[in-house]
Amino acid sequence: MRRTPPASEAHEHSREILQRYRDGQIALAEALQWLAGPGDNPQGADQEPLSRSALLNLLAELDTMVGLEQVKATVREIFALLYMQQRRRQFQLQDEPVVLHMVFKGNPGTGKTTVARLLSKMLHQCGWLSKGHLVEVERADLVGEYIGHTAQKTREQVKKALGGVLFIDEAYSLARGGEKDFGREAIDCLVKSMEDYRDQLIVIIAGYEQEMDWFLATNPGLPSRFPIHLSFPDYDASALMAIARKMVSERQYRLSREAEHKLRAHLQEILQTHTRRGHFSNARYVRNTLERSIRRQAMRLFEETRISREAAMTLEASDFVWEGEVL
Repeated sequence: MRRTPPASEAHEHSREILQRYRDGQIALAEALQWLAGPGDNPQGADQEPLSRSALLNLLAELDTMVGLEQVKATVREIFALLYMQQRRRQFQLQDEPVVLHMVFKGNPGTGKTTVARLLSKMLHQCGWLSKGHLVEVERADLVGEYIGHTAQKTREQVKKALGGVLFIDEAYSLARGGEKDFGREAIDCLVKSMEDYRDQLIVIIAGYEQEMDWFLATNPGLPSRFPIHLSFPDYDASALMAIARKMVSERQYRLSREAEHKLRAHLQEILQTHTRRGHFSNARYVRNTLERSIRRQAMRLFEETRISREAAMTLEASDFVWEGEVL
């Protein structure tokens, strides 16, 4: 019969394993196995809100994203914490309230919305969110045109998001209109809703880094309500090429050698010439570029009388043309 360790021993064991995981000495999978213990019952695990196998599968999906290493590390910590809270309850140890409202800082196309969507799915599958859907809103969805209208609109969006994630893009726009602007009312209503529905809702606010820092400073009640801050850096040329290859593969296309060289050279050039990186849309730019190249490929092949499967899959260098380029 398996010995149940005393609470103090179990607590010390859990702290040691978590510290070894944070220090990079062991992988998350190994940490979870140690925390579960050798006598863990797999049948019982399926009944737990956060099973070990489900957690590992969810984190594996996160790892398929290009780059974002710090973001991935923080997300792993979040799910390790949720798992440990569950384990501590099993050991009859005190667990602390977990607040998961977040701030995403970064330029367009750096993966903020994608990560938010994946997080909502992950938190649903681990049992933290009842629905796991993502409701994306911006200023126009929250701010009304007359007194009382803003609170009504904001409450409606909050109710839509209950059981999931409310994702507010360019959240700083809510505070840009001055003291008499209705955006302030939206902020106040949002803060109240986060407290009223703290067990049913996660709010993620997103936008440019400097603007988000300014926004959080405009209301003394905001910073304490968003304990998790994730920074999404711009991608370099190598990461953008990895994203391009992934997007192409998902669409069952491929880049010819010449097309890959041309695209890489263009991305390196555009990264060097954009002194204000906020004007570059990162992965979004790559996606738009690939979609244009696919349309150009379609027009090129439309003129052919016979088309092979290989030709239908291949994007050539001539399919990549940018504004101002002389053909």
